[in-house]
Amino acid sequence: MMFAFVLIAGSLAAGAAVLLLLPLMRQRPDARPAAGLAAGGVLLALLFGGAGLYALLSNYNWVDAPAVADTPAAMAAKLAKRLATDPDNLDGWLMLGRTYSALEQFPLAVRAYQRADRIAGGRSVEAIIGMAESLLATDFDQLRGGAGRLFERALVLEPNNPKALLYGAFAALSHGESATARDRFTRILAINPPPQIREIIQKQLSILDATGSEQGAAASEARIDVHVTVDSKLHYKLGPNAALFVLARDPANPGPPFAAKRLPLSFPLEVTLTAADAMLPSRRIAAGQALEVVARISMSGTPQSASGDPFGQVSYHVGKDGRLNIVIDRLAP
Repeated sequence: MMFAFVLIAGSLAAGAAVLLLLPLMRQRPDARPAAGLAAGGVLLALLFGGAGLYALLSNYNWVDAPAVADTPAAMAAKLAKRLATDPDNLDGWLMLGRTYSALEQFPLAVRAYQRADRIAGGRSVEAIIGMAESLLATDFDQLRGGAGRLFERALVLEPNNPKALLYGAFAALSHGESATARDRFTRILAINPPPQIREIIQKQLSILDATGSEQGAAASEARIDVHVTVDSKLHYKLGPNAALFVLARDPANPGPPFAAKRLPLSFPLEVTLTAADAMLPSRRIAAGQALEVVARISMSGTPQSASGDPFGQVSYHVGKDGRLNIVIDRLAP
């Protein structure tokens, strides 16, 4: 851009010089010599005077003018071109990922970090976290999806990585895994984070403490009571290894049951499920829940459901329903 300006300005100055010098250099009618000295003086005045005035009045920094080759975009292009001939350069791909991130070209950053991840055989924590952060920059909901899984990968490789712990804690919160989130927040505090991060973590821990107390009080009062029997037509299915599993689950929220018990086969059977029967601290029975209670006979005695297992189920409103009956009268498809 500046070169074009100088070229145009020079052309205009040359044109002005020609218009002024021609009369001075033309042969005079009285045969006196042309005004050569005057012409030279005018030419010097045009050249040095114009340049001096521009230097005096212009705010352009001729000394510190930025070099196009030193801009981040130019550096990224140059590095990408170099990596085309050196495709297995791990440090180069990591640098390209960092450069694209600085330029906020996050899809390109993800691709660069993915290449670095493949070269490192999935062992580069920087590549994994770089991919995750680039995904978050375009869609923060990725914390519950791909980015969250990447942070979990990073924690397997480096359990005390501050970034992976912080993002992993918030990912755990988004999935309702309060105990995991608390553990990760506490581990970050142990490695002495910056004051701003410490303040955020302590605030989150306070919220978890308050929420946990409320949930604990509600859960201590919540319970499910069922009376379980088995249809006489299915008694022939009961083998020596069979066991009864009673569990409470939310059909609209797939995941581990909110409570589960393994019991011997002895019918009829009175079963009570409480928060003490939870499989995860973040998924416990609480008043107000609309759950589905399933009583299933596992023919193999293992928790996994299999085709042909007898079962029965009933809908249960925690805190509202009392003892309900479950009849095991059908077979799993």
